Amino acid sequence: MTLQHLPALQVVVPLLAAPLCALLRRPTLAWAWATLVSWAALVIAALILTQVLTTGPISYWIGNWQPPWGIEYRIDTISAFMLVLVTGIGAVVMPYARVSLAAELPADRLPWYYTMYLLCLAGLLGMTVTGDAFNVFVFMEIASLSSYVLIAMGPSRRALMAAYQYLILGTIGATFYIIGVGFLYLMTGTLNIADLAERLPLVENQRPIIVGLAFIAVGLSLKFALFPLHFWLPGAYAYAPSAAAAFMAATATKVAVYLLLRFFFTVFGEAYPLPDMAIPVIWIGLSVAGMILASVMAIYQDDVKRMLALSSVAQIGYITLGIGLDSEVGLTGSVVHLFNHGITKGALFLLVGGIALTTGTVTIASLSGIARRMPLTMAGIVIAGMSLIGIPGTAGFVSKWYLILGAIEEGWWWLAAVIVASSLLAVVYMGRILEAAYLRPAPPGQEAREMPLSMLIPAWILVIGCVWFGLDTDLTADIAGRAAHALLGRAP
Repeated sequence: MTLQHLPALQVVVPLLAAPLCALLRRPTLAWAWATLVSWAALVIAALILTQVLTTGPISYWIGNWQPPWGIEYRIDTISAFMLVLVTGIGAVVMPYARVSLAAELPADRLPWYYTMYLLCLAGLLGMTVTGDAFNVFVFMEIASLSSYVLIAMGPSRRALMAAYQYLILGTIGATFYIIGVGFLYLMTGTLNIADLAERLPLVENQRPIIVGLAFIAVGLSLKFALFPLHFWLPGAYAYAPSAAAAFMAATATKVAVYLLLRFFFTVFGEAYPLPDMAIPVIWIGLSVAGMILASVMAIYQDDVKRMLALSSVAQIGYITLGIGLDSEVGLTGSVVHLFNHGITKGALFLLVGGIALTTGTVTIASLSGIARRMPLTMAGIVIAGMSLIGIPGTAGFVSKWYLILGAIEEGWWWLAAVIVASSLLAVVYMGRILEAAYLRPAPPGQEAREMPLSMLIPAWILVIGCVWFGLDTDLTADIAGRAAHALLGRAP
């Protein structure tokens, strides 16, 4: 009986657990509770993924009201895949967070941090499982409002400005999204995503539908920081607490991209084919601009966290490139890169956070000779950096390989060359980090030392994942392929 309610439990467990963290005055108890809930959410997500792969999509009716009249949680291959990513990152980050946050935040703020984290987790999971377009907005606001607080809690006063900037742009994005949903409801009379897909062919070539799609696309693009709508992201990731930056970099933008894929292919795919609206051309242009220009900007950054944040903007370009390719191979590359970049960037932010804990800063100059004092941390950065670049044998290579195949399949050799060239730019900015850490002499009096094992082990779990999922693609690439087939063919 309990297994039937897993979709509801996936959201309800962290949502109801969040207020309890605020009541637990002792930081250790709040951390233990949030960690337990995170691991419970991961178990639920794994069970859901297993069920979806075995029996097909899950339709869960809230309150036993039949959709489209009632709210439906609908989980298919790609949404189950996203649940595992979000909960997996949360489960890994939470053991890391205890020591990291204790060094960055006052003790009286820690229970509130864990409260906001669980609300953010619940919001992201709700956005993934719900089959109702308005419910997406509700969960989006839960995740966004808690994210603003997580960023504002950063140890630097600049975190307040970063949170404020994110609040303004995030609010604009959410407003655009709900306006777009309003246009769709005006023309179809339904908010159920599956029902929308069935009713849109009845109102083909209607201008309000196109306007609604445009509002949704722009709103979600603000949420996942598509170039050039990325201005909120570098400050948010650079000044947030290290654990928060790692969690959001690996999950928040990925869920927003997932929603865009859902609307583009599941809702509009048949009634309004993307090529007929010139959408592939637009997305290829924006994706290439992000891949190249954001990487160039990252090269000139001295703050390593800002460098990694701009790198995320470039990596988002790879993910959205599959939309422009509009093929099963290209879309497989996009979906698998949601996962691969999540674990790669999560690993890098956790490792850089460990350096910040021991040195107090993470500029290129502060990394001089640090590999001699923190060999395990720097070894992890080397491996995760190779995955970010796309070196064969790492997870990042798998994603880019599918995207290159998708470009060649379309006969666009120039696009394959752009993918390779943008990867070479990643070599440059990651090379700056490694050159400082391994080739420069350590400054006199440098007191850097390895971060505690409670932080190092979670970071290395993600580092190992960067290699594991680069060598064994049976799980990630296979699921991504099935998800791409379903998105394009509207099959399970």
